[in-house]
Parts: sequence; structure tokens; C-alpha cells
Amino acid sequence: MYITLDLESEEPIYTQLKYQIIAGIAKKELSPGEALPSVRSLAADLGINLHTVNKAYQQLKQEGFILIHRQKGVVINPDGVPKANEAYWSELESKLHPLIAEAVCRDVPEKDFLQLCSRIFANFLHEG
Repeated sequence: MYITLDLESEEPIYTQLKYQIIAGIAKKELSPGEALPSVRSLAADLGINLHTVNKAYQQLKQEGFILIHRQKGVVINPDGVPKANEAYWSELESKLHPLIAEAVCRDVPEKDFLQLCSRIFANFLHEG
């Protein structure tokens, strides 16, 4: 998996890193049980602060995407990502709410918005 970061983006680097790892899992570029680089190694490879990588890894661990072992290091959750539960659905809705509100304010037709969502969703299913 190739990671690219936009250091000029308004989106924090740790968030970009987190989302790219999640995308790698979704596209099956990263498999359950597969090792990820150590915090130090990934930070050095990407030319970013190790605390930035650590923050991304900690959030991924908290959300169930990865496990961090003292001996084994960082691995993609061998049991797979936890399935969507009520809390996840609630979080998903709260994240979508402002995006949809902005789209409505900008006169984006619902049909076009839904087509965009469907196309992005399909890309994750068919790129793997």
C-alpha cells in the first residue's frame, strides 16, 4: 500500500494517514493480521513526526482497525474490523449530516449526491 500525504491540506496529517489505512483495509490492500510499520519507521518513511503516526495508530486501535502488541508490533485486526453497531450508525449519521446540509445549501441535487456516494462505495468494493 502506498501512502501519500498532502502536507498543505487543512485536514490534519494524522487524519489523512488514518483514512488511508482504513481505505487500504477496505480495498483489501491490507489483510487481517498483516503487519504495519512501527511508529518510528513509518514516521521516518513519510518524513513526519512520530507523534503524528502514533495519534493515527491510537485512533485506529480505539476504533478496532488495528491491534498494537508489544512483541508483534502493529497489525491489522486479525479478527477483521468490528461490524457496524448502533453507535457506529449514530456516528455515521452525525458525520454525514453536515456534508448533506452543505450539499443542499449548494443546490446539489439529491440524485447526484446519491450517485456520488454510490460511485465512491463501488470503488472500494471493486478496487480490491
